[in-house]
Amino acid sequence: MDVLAASRVFVQVVDSGSFARAAAALELSNAAVTRQVAALEAHLGARLLNRTTRRMSLTDAGEDFQQRARAILEQVAEAEAIAAQGTKNPVGLLRVSAPLSYGMSHLAPVLARFRQRYPQLRLDVDLSDRIVDLTHEGVDVALRVATRLAPGVVSRRLAGLDVVVCAAPAYLRRRGTPRRPAELAAHDTLSFSYLWAGDDWPFTDPDGNHETVRVNSAVHSSNGELLRELAIAGGGIILQPRFIVEDALRAGALVPVLERYRTLDLNLYAVYLSRSYLPSRVRVFIDFLVDALGPHA
Repeated sequence: MDVLAASRVFVQVVDSGSFARAAAALELSNAAVTRQVAALEAHLGARLLNRTTRRMSLTDAGEDFQQRARAILEQVAEAEAIAAQGTKNPVGLLRVSAPLSYGMSHLAPVLARFRQRYPQLRLDVDLSDRIVDLTHEGVDVALRVATRLAPGVVSRRLAGLDVVVCAAPAYLRRRGTPRRPAELAAHDTLSFSYLWAGDDWPFTDPDGNHETVRVNSAVHSSNGELLRELAIAGGGIILQPRFIVEDALRAGALVPVLERYRTLDLNLYAVYLSRSYLPSRVRVFIDFLVDALGPHA
């Protein structure tokens, strides 16, 4: 049997969610698709799919095989494209996930320059603050803003991100300006839901002494831009990456507080599936980001 062809059919079944939809996408009969998957399972000696009249799901063996087969199929497609065009430039589709606020404020010009350098690459960019599953959602690279990543996550640090504690001048006139981190406990604060520290904001003074303050969050939100606008309206004090608040700081709509203290050490990371096999489209994209962003993004 042609294992590569059968693997391509199997991956299409997984992506389509049904044999019928896979058959339509591949322009094959339902029976041909069923035979290919059955032959692949017989060849491997393992059931890949649990099938009933109502639903279909991957077995543990099927989950592992589809991930590895997908990587192999992508390598083959890339090799074919390179051979056909007689070039080593990356080709095909690069799927990228990035945080909403960072993507809106900083990513567009970087992507424009990237496309100028690699015009044969097409981009599919999803902006969302949720943590995407690269395998199940078919994402090549996910950009994540974090102080640290979970153990075992394959990643590369792209740049450091400045973090600012700030508030609107009107709020500070009304409630007073905190001079020490401990004073934040008496203020209204606006907190980012995905912040790993939660409502415990860490600070380090110029002498290296550490202090953590439990803040009184008037609002939690998963969107940093909403928190910025609430702060501008006088709703409280926020702790946000500079890329979200820099325009408001420049305009005077927000002013920094507790400037002598250092707070979160945020980084921008590129997360991808494997170090052992890194498609050229992923490698050139990550290398480009490192050069484009510099030590601080």
